[in-house]
Amino acid sequence: MIASPGPGNTLLATAGGRYGLRGSLPFWIGFEAGNAALCALYGLGLGGTLHDYPQLHLLLKWAGVAYLLYLAWGFFQASATPADAQAGGRRLGLLDGFVCVILNPKIHSMIIVMFAQFLAPEAGLASQVAQLSIAFVVLGLLCHFPWIYGGQVILGRFTSPRALRLQALVFGSAMLAVAAYVVLS
Repeated sequence: MIASPGPGNTLLATAGGRYGLRGSLPFWIGFEAGNAALCALYGLGLGGTLHDYPQLHLLLKWAGVAYLLYLAWGFFQASATPADAQAGGRRLGLLDGFVCVILNPKIHSMIIVMFAQFLAPEAGLASQVAQLSIAFVVLGLLCHFPWIYGGQVILGRFTSPRALRLQALVFGSAMLAVAAYVVLS
């Protein structure tokens, strides 16, 4: 699931296409820091809290939908902005990567499933959470690199104003589709 298309991987590919691997590093670091933080939170009890208080899950779901709509809006804004005006735009940074993960429903579900699958009740919680969290982040690093590099190689070739507008429309539409899926699921 980490390597499959979703809001986070779409943004990683977009960052790679727009800023290259080096320019995407702050976003990528924030992304993986968000993964580590969620692993720690879920592994050490938030998953149980969400189970006991399902309204928190609903709140998280709607926060995720709002974030997906915000991302879609950003892509649509970019599609309406001339390419030369976009060149000086703000790069995605560390905080952007962190927030992308925290509000991404796909990542929440992956981490919940991971802990439900692999935590052994008879073993020490802290060491298991640490091991699973490290494995998740390392796997994330390995799976996210191709998205960034692929974005750099593939999307980086399409830099005409028309191609950039089309990319923004496609990615914005993808964010709307994911938001609709989250609302309907």
